[in-house]
Amino acid sequence: MNRAGLWLFFLSIILSSSGCGGGSSTAPPSTLITVTVTAAKTTVVVGQSLNFTANVTGTTNTAVTWSVGGGAGNGTITSSGVYTAPTTVPSPAKVTVTATSQADSTKSGSATVTVVASASGILVSVQPATASVSDFLKQQFTATVTGTSNTAVTWQVNGVAGGSQKFGFISSAGLFVAPSAVPTKSDSQGNTVTTTLAITAVSQADTTASGTATVTIVPDNANALPVPVELGSTGSNAHDSINNGKTITCCGGTLGSLVTRGGVQYILSDNHILARSDAATVGDAIVQPGLIDTATCTTTGTNTVATLSQFSNLQANPSQNIDAAIAQVVPGKVDTAGNIIYLGASTDANGVPVPGAPQQGTGLPASGVAIGRPVAKSGRSTGLTCSTVEATNIATSVDYTVNCDGTGTKFTTNYTNQIGVIGGDFSGQGDSGSLIVTQDTANPVALLYAGSDTDTVGNPVADVLNFFASGGNNVTFVGGGAHAVVGCSLPTAPQSAKTVVPSSVATEVLHKAATTRDLHAPELLAYPQVQAVGVGQSYDNPKEAAILFFVTQGESRTNLPAQVDGVRTRVIEQPLFAKLGAISAEDSAVLEKSVAAPQLVYSVSDAEMARAKVVHTAHVEALMKQAGVQGVGIGSSVDSPGEAALMIFTIRGAPQDPIPAVIDGLRTRVRESTRFRAGTVGAEVQRACKLPPAKAAAKTAAMKSVAPSPTIKP
Repeated sequence: MNRAGLWLFFLSIILSSSGCGGGSSTAPPSTLITVTVTAAKTTVVVGQSLNFTANVTGTTNTAVTWSVGGGAGNGTITSSGVYTAPTTVPSPAKVTVTATSQADSTKSGSATVTVVASASGILVSVQPATASVSDFLKQQFTATVTGTSNTAVTWQVNGVAGGSQKFGFISSAGLFVAPSAVPTKSDSQGNTVTTTLAITAVSQADTTASGTATVTIVPDNANALPVPVELGSTGSNAHDSINNGKTITCCGGTLGSLVTRGGVQYILSDNHILARSDAATVGDAIVQPGLIDTATCTTTGTNTVATLSQFSNLQANPSQNIDAAIAQVVPGKVDTAGNIIYLGASTDANGVPVPGAPQQGTGLPASGVAIGRPVAKSGRSTGLTCSTVEATNIATSVDYTVNCDGTGTKFTTNYTNQIGVIGGDFSGQGDSGSLIVTQDTANPVALLYAGSDTDTVGNPVADVLNFFASGGNNVTFVGGGAHAVVGCSLPTAPQSAKTVVPSSVATEVLHKAATTRDLHAPELLAYPQVQAVGVGQSYDNPKEAAILFFVTQGESRTNLPAQVDGVRTRVIEQPLFAKLGAISAEDSAVLEKSVAAPQLVYSVSDAEMARAKVVHTAHVEALMKQAGVQGVGIGSSVDSPGEAALMIFTIRGAPQDPIPAVIDGLRTRVRESTRFRAGTVGAEVQRACKLPPAKAAAKTAAMKSVAPSPTIKP
């Protein structure tokens, strides 16, 4: 054999021995590999599992890689072929499961499975599947039921048949009536943000079969408005965005109300909305809608409605005690009557509250704001919300960030004499700058600037107006006469949570309270108004247990102790209770169910307020220095309705010093929540627009085209 023949011989041997899998094993040509997928059933109920089997031929390597078409939204599958359906029926309901050969990734087999809402095979779908509905307005939904002759359904809103005041109502025919307020939730960053609603149709033939639609409540406050614009609407500084070359992040908030000084009208809002947390320049353009509500985070499509005139310094030391700014109105661009969206005394033909102006003048002085006073606000993100004043005289600290994207200077501002409103759903990100008014007279109370997932904080309007007074010219609210905010009395207007929701107390804590009660039972039962003494949860500090006094309704209880050996006490009134004497925790729970659930806020007398102010003044500074404390004010006790309490706002999850049950004879009440925040991470919303470099450059050019008006000195 010559050299060329020898080379061809060895080459033929090499080619004949080469394989797909490497190593010493030899596989048939890849064209012979086949994969088939089978399952015992062709349907699977939502949330349940089904085994798939892959049969691989043409290779000794029968391993496969499993996948689900469309990703995790269509369910998941394990490496052994166990498929788990999603918790809701996907669209489309038919899902493809694929097994790919690990010997040759070009070879695969598939099978389909239909995800059903019930084992009966009944399917329910809701149309439209998604909808955006303005506050107070209506949306018709229809349900399609297959797999049964009984096509009747029961309609739910967020799991409640017929709906609720908080989330809106739906008729048996599927007509949804939106609530006045946009629903909110707490996000992973500790902020209160808006969320969606679920409209569900449940088959009456099989209650495990249902279909769901998603509803987004969109208040008129968040829309671009025709000029002259009404207040309570979206707005921002024209420069409230950050361009990092790849992403433009923009922010915005609420153009709260209209004020006048020396015959000139100004928009009143927060510093961190109009003045970018001290980063703005007097003369900056104020636009409506805010950059957050534009398609590209630019001023394109906006109206310059005012120019920045004056703002408080948030980083001043000592604190100037307000987060506020005013911007002089551009003639013809703002409603000169000062009307605020949804704040009127009447409704239109569709049942939607008309815009209305607040009460003209200087608003309520801080000393005139009573605990338990019903209040309302109309803001960019959550629309019209209604609640009550929970605390006054609040000393607190609030976190800020200068830049819209959160990359700027972070600082904390300390405040005193603030006003608190109960309910995390009273405001959300983007509501900063809203004017808080009384529900019965629309009299201004506070300027909303910060909040947590359970509370909202505002500057007393007297402090705000006094700050902007200049040259002998006072500042007053533009408005009209006293009137009720009708939106708060409509059936679709939810009030922030009014009643206490009980939670569990650690067994050892409850045992300690029972031991203390037993030790003092004879003397506690000796009080003439006490029928029984039990144990249960304290509502002034839900993490602690309390000794429960079941007392005769209407009799004086001022002599009852607020604590016994450091254990809190709670008073429950009724003419006659079914059990007497020292009773167990179980019997205590039964007696509690025989009375109405306690309120989160009670009115407090002038005498109680005076008593609380003395204690507050003596201890507020020391308490604010304690670990985990972010605010100290005066509120009402829930454990003893009618009594004032030292309201101590703590940060959930932060290390905390123990809070005594009583300080100088005054009950303490612990209100735990996320951190009070304003600015980018908090009550001001932000949105990132991912734009290519060309558009990012256009954004910069557009911003430069916004010429600031001449500086207006206060």
